[in-house]
Amino acid sequence: MAAQTGTMMSSGSLCTSGRQQNVVQALFGRPVQGQASRSPFRSARDVVEKRASRGLKVQAVAIVEKAAASAPPKSQYELYTLTTWLLKEEMNGTLDGELATVLSSIATACKQIASLVTRAGISNLTGLAGAANIQGEDQKKLDVISNEVFCNALRASGRTGVIASEEEDLPVSVEETYSGNYVVVFDPLDGSSNIDAGISTGSIFGIYAPSEECSIGDMDNPEKMLENCILNVCQPGSSLLAAGYCLYSSSTVFVLTVGTGVYGFTYDSIVGEFVLSHPNMKVPESGKIYAFNEGNYCAWDQGLKDYINSLKDGSNFHGQPYSARYIGSLVGDFHRTLLYGGIYGYPGDSKNKTGKLRLLYECAPMSLIMEQAGGKGSTGVQRVLEVCPEAVHQRVPLFIGSPKEVDYLESFCK
Repeated sequence: MAAQTGTMMSSGSLCTSGRQQNVVQALFGRPVQGQASRSPFRSARDVVEKRASRGLKVQAVAIVEKAAASAPPKSQYELYTLTTWLLKEEMNGTLDGELATVLSSIATACKQIASLVTRAGISNLTGLAGAANIQGEDQKKLDVISNEVFCNALRASGRTGVIASEEEDLPVSVEETYSGNYVVVFDPLDGSSNIDAGISTGSIFGIYAPSEECSIGDMDNPEKMLENCILNVCQPGSSLLAAGYCLYSSSTVFVLTVGTGVYGFTYDSIVGEFVLSHPNMKVPESGKIYAFNEGNYCAWDQGLKDYINSLKDGSNFHGQPYSARYIGSLVGDFHRTLLYGGIYGYPGDSKNKTGKLRLLYECAPMSLIMEQAGGKGSTGVQRVLEVCPEAVHQRVPLFIGSPKEVDYLESFCK
């Protein structure tokens, strides 16, 4: 019996320890003895090989099941929040603490905007603000407020050197920064014309690498500082470090990429945190939904007209024509396309040759997200991420969605 309890035998043989002996005996039906220089796991493997060589059945499945059963159960109250995700990415070396701080500040701004959007109808936040932005578009009250919320959050982070917004005429140098100096571009409230009707809206943002050329040290020469700031902001989308959007709808969803896939977090208002709900999002290869404003059909190029007509012709797709779904909010239409597949498009026309979507803070960030999810973003003739902005508020046509759908569209445009 001493051999089964792990005591030293007079012959010099040594059995496994008592606890290990019990495990081995439970798995193999009898204790395993081995030399003192051998580990119990090596001895167990020897038994498996010996029994197999004799034609005896080894219950490997039972062993795996037993090991799995011994693992602690996952708690039903476990939450994988955006904060946790950022910490994990920092540990993996995907991003540093400075960038994580900027992303966390943006998420906080989105929480505040989500609250404002929800209460807009009862807080006198609907309607026009009485001014127009640099593009000549009438500003809604929430456009102005959301821009201020974003700017305040980024300044408070202390890691932002330059910010460029749809609602600002020119890029703004942030004096409050003390490290990081990231360049952040954003549309604080996309689709704001839908607010009064309670239709989904969203915020879009992109983050570029820090730059020393746009510095408050050049305040003695404001013209030089402004020129450097504009040059720093006008970078191609391929240089983005991170991009994301926040959808304000039946739920508030924060979607983010830092170049390692796309992740979606749904806001839990009780906990007050964004909780991971859509890990590693992937757009379907194709999808039979198109989102275009066909009110502009007559002003489109013939190639685009032919494309739209082909989608409506069921004979081209085994008798099943495409379905049209158009919200009129880039974030809302994009989010549906990301989940269900298909294509979203805002082309140029005879009135607006380059369309109406801005390259820097709408098209480029969304294209990065779509590409990270396995899709494509195109101007019809060029990859969006390869277009280098020549102006802060430059516009480009946008076709974005499932890779096969974008390829099919491009066949009509080239």
